[in-house]
Amino acid sequence: MPLFQLILLAVIQGITEFLPVSSSGHLILLPELTSLADQGQALDVSVHLGTLGAVILYFWRDVREAAGGVPRLVRGQLDTPGARLAFLLIVATIPAVVVGYLLKSSGVIDMLRSAFVIGWTMLIFGVVLWWADQRGAEVKQAEDWTLREAWLLGLWQAVALIPGTSRSGITITGARFLGYARADAAKVAMLMSIPVILASATLLGVDVIRDGDLGKLTDLAIATALAFLSALLALVLMMRLLRSVSFTPYVIYRVVLGVGLIWWAWP
Repeated sequence: MPLFQLILLAVIQGITEFLPVSSSGHLILLPELTSLADQGQALDVSVHLGTLGAVILYFWRDVREAAGGVPRLVRGQLDTPGARLAFLLIVATIPAVVVGYLLKSSGVIDMLRSAFVIGWTMLIFGVVLWWADQRGAEVKQAEDWTLREAWLLGLWQAVALIPGTSRSGITITGARFLGYARADAAKVAMLMSIPVILASATLLGVDVIRDGDLGKLTDLAIATALAFLSALLALVLMMRLLRSVSFTPYVIYRVVLGVGLIWWAWP
């Protein structure tokens, strides 16, 4: 694959994975709106691993705490913050795994991969994000996360399987409706992304190994590294900006892109 396309794919995935603008939507649109070839599953795995590394590094303290709580969770003990966090992350992941399996096994997920669908999801869920951000209170912190809220946010996250919805955007929307402060809503959404990205990369990796589609290892290494760096930069900038800026700039971007795609792809 040409180096330019490799860099473009990795940077787009890295930046858009954690911003509420839909990474999957952008990656679907890239070959559809340009003459570039589809990147293939091997590169999908590599950029997912890069973004996974970025979120783990940024939230390393929370990740380490949750990982340390897994042994107690296995023994049925939820008496530490780490065990509780690990349990809530598992609960929040279940809806996406179940719905994702159903959509993929039925073939519906492939039917939704179009610029027209992405245009509408960009527009609709962008407006919903704006509404939640404007109407939602800011009275809860990430540490206040409850079992009920983990399940509810897991249902919100499952909606993101529709291309263009944005996994981070829809979970932030749900968290803002529940009254979480902007930065805390983003933190919960980012932590929820870890098991989902891991599960997605694992499933894609199985397909890659089964099909023997390893491609050039150098290309995969470059894509992983660039996705990691761009995702880490996007995370740092967004978390800092949320201290003083709302989600409105992302909403404006989504609405403009959504309207443009609907106009371009109108049957």
